[in-house]
Amino acid sequence: MTPPSSLPRRRTGLAAVLAALVLLAGMTPAQAEYGDVVINNYSDAAGMRPVIFPHWFHRVRFRCKVCHADLGFQFKAGGNQINMLKIIDGQFCGACHNGEIAWSAENCNLCHSAKPGTLTQVHESTLQKLSPAPVKK
Repeated sequence: MTPPSSLPRRRTGLAAVLAALVLLAGMTPAQAEYGDVVINNYSDAAGMRPVIFPHWFHRVRFRCKVCHADLGFQFKAGGNQINMLKIIDGQFCGACHNGEIAWSAENCNLCHSAKPGTLTQVHESTLQKLSPAPVKK
């Protein structure tokens, strides 16, 4: 899948500085912020930390349709069957995280940064506050 032409082609300025800071902080688990999506459909089973997807960081830069229409992301945490093979093949996150638009998949700990065992969720969502946490089997 080819990324939309409206996306920036390389990191510059603040984005480059933020990427460098994330690299430096990669030794400890990142803390999810309000509205971030924790993705753990396959990570624990593969011996990797779950992914923290900074939704609002991306939303500030792109309209909803870029990811949810053009790239095919569902509007539900855990609703996509994302795996590393698909990402490396340019699907889902890999449409932009290809080493040209944003860092590539070889930088595992930039995304796989949540505490092991963290369930797939929208961090601090209203749904979590209305119902008890699901029991992990």
